[in-house]
Amino acid sequence: MAFGINRRELNDWKQKATAGEIAFITHYWYDPRFPECHSVTKVASSNLKKLAEWGAQYGLKSEWIHQRESFPHFDLLGDKQVQILKEEGKHSQLQRFC
Repeated sequence: MAFGINRRELNDWKQKATAGEIAFITHYWYDPRFPECHSVTKVASSNLKKLAEWGAQYGLKSEWIHQRESFPHFDLLGDKQVQILKEEGKHSQLQRFC
């Protein structure tokens, strides 16, 4: 379940992902399987080739892409999440959620 984002932020993410851009959204999140993680970043694109190539530069495997609805995405958690947000210049998401 997602917490801490508004409808506009979610719609912006969906619009960018649908357009084939690499789209980031970070939100508070709880999953008992990952008790040490309090947020998740979803990196999505409708262009699977572009998404896989983007992930490969960070050591993410294409088989880790979640094929959910019309928004294929990687889930970033923990140290990898922080590393990628820093490298991608997503400082506001990093400060807000991590």
